[in-house]
Amino acid sequence: MKKTSLVLLFIATAPLVLAQLPLPSWNEGPAKQSILEFVAAVTTPTSQDFVPIPERIAVFDNDGTLWSEQPVYVQAVFIFDRIRQLAPQHPEWKTKEPFASALKGDLKKALAGGKHALLEMAMATHAGTTTEEFEQIVSDWTATARHPETGTLYTEMVYQPMLELLDYLRANDFKTFIVSGGGIEFMRPWAEAVYGIPPEQVIGSRLKTQYELRDGKPVIIRLPKLDFIDDKAGKPIGIHQHIGRRPIAAFGNSDGDFEMLEWTTAGTGKRLAVLIHHDDAEREVAYDRDSSIGRLDRGLDEAPARGWTVVSLKKDWKKIFKTDTSIFSKEDAL
Repeated sequence: MKKTSLVLLFIATAPLVLAQLPLPSWNEGPAKQSILEFVAAVTTPTSQDFVPIPERIAVFDNDGTLWSEQPVYVQAVFIFDRIRQLAPQHPEWKTKEPFASALKGDLKKALAGGKHALLEMAMATHAGTTTEEFEQIVSDWTATARHPETGTLYTEMVYQPMLELLDYLRANDFKTFIVSGGGIEFMRPWAEAVYGIPPEQVIGSRLKTQYELRDGKPVIIRLPKLDFIDDKAGKPIGIHQHIGRRPIAAFGNSDGDFEMLEWTTAGTGKRLAVLIHHDDAEREVAYDRDSSIGRLDRGLDEAPARGWTVVSLKKDWKKIFKTDTSIFSKEDAL
């Protein structure tokens, strides 16, 4: 074949070759390389680090790891909308905190009580329905709810590089799970359509439930009582209860994910732990040590010594969101 023909063939096939390369929205560098080398090591049959397919478990935090958590958790916005919707049935909320602040639109004050206040509002607005009714409520909300600054559906405010990572792992016979502090029944209705993760592979915080008959039909009722918080030390417990295997890869973005990464990497054999560091104030929000949402402090300090990979949004990601948009200002992070 002539040299000219070879050049033309290369030009013609180059786009196809590039399209087949893994993680196209990731810049070349140590972070991407650590992921590619890990996957190659555990999936190559001749490798000393080879892991059988049933043991290829990868767990992902959701808020701040798979989709945006700024300027406030998405489920918190859902809770505030539910408070406004249910307020006519609860006149006492006009003067009772944190509901009063939520009704006034003062979200920072409503969340001043931290996770306790958020859980109180969640129990008050999420309970009393059947599981099917709540699933429909969530589905209806996510079909129309949009980010206050971009006008983009929250389900589109997902990180393109992480979508590629999920696909890449599954193409290499990994089973991917969400392990989030968010409500398990808030995430299950849309996680499969957005992430390709089916409801049985979603682990999260949950309310107590009970089985009963309504009009002769069996239903599961959501009660205003907390059953489990899937955060910090709760994450390894949730993984153990739901999966029954220790993951070989874990991905998070905050100190709330620390124990999940710690437990994952304490296992035998080759392991991968990744922290997503939000350091891009131009394309998203720069936040870490002092943030009230998604605080990353201990993780940044200990990641190097523990051999954990820290992904810089600014350096490692060519693209942030599934839909191209620059959305935030430096003042947005809580």
